[in-house]
Amino acid sequence: MTRPNQAQPPAQSSSATVIIVDDDAGIRTSLDSLFRSVGLETRLFGSPAELLGGPLPDGPGCIVLDVRLPGVSGLDLQGQLVRQGISYPIIFMTGHGDIPMSVRAMKAGAVDFLSKPFRDQDMLDAVTAALERDTLHRAEAATKDDIRAQYETLTAREREVMGHVTAGLMNKQVAALIGLSEITVKIHRGNVMRKMGVRSLADLVRKAEALGVSQTRRTTDQT
Repeated sequence: MTRPNQAQPPAQSSSATVIIVDDDAGIRTSLDSLFRSVGLETRLFGSPAELLGGPLPDGPGCIVLDVRLPGVSGLDLQGQLVRQGISYPIIFMTGHGDIPMSVRAMKAGAVDFLSKPFRDQDMLDAVTAALERDTLHRAEAATKDDIRAQYETLTAREREVMGHVTAGLMNKQVAALIGLSEITVKIHRGNVMRKMGVRSLADLVRKAEALGVSQTRRTTDQT
């Protein structure tokens, strides 16, 4: 690493964690010092096995990962993490990088690919982007979990009505389609709106899209 200028800290809370995976103890120590100097927590691992063998932080974080590791390579570890549902953004570092390697890493979701030696500021910039991505991902996941919890409170009939309504069908069309009276559909629709915590059809549609709820396609005989 090189330090021509004073490194500027990323705008992240102290709860963010940078996970460092490198078999070089000197690199681990240097990165640990860098990240802690700007208020970030760190977890250090000397091998993929160490990383996979223990618990990982629950809060926002990213992984700074050496490509060339003994045994399992950094790229192989990236694949293992994906298969295990561990979605931390990854910043790769290497002294032997080439174009095919970086392309493979970026296609698999890496945030950046830094060649050694790198400037401290370049690493901090990459970590900032990674932590911002992870924070956003976690916020979106939490929102989706809340929407899913609301959806779970609906009865089977209410879910059916929601699917048709968010597909653009009017109450009378839904009633004819599922064999209910229009007033009964209105009641179900009102229950759906209340339980899903929305005030407009547009808001309900957005939540249905977030859930991937199957929607009925409108056909000519439903108009």
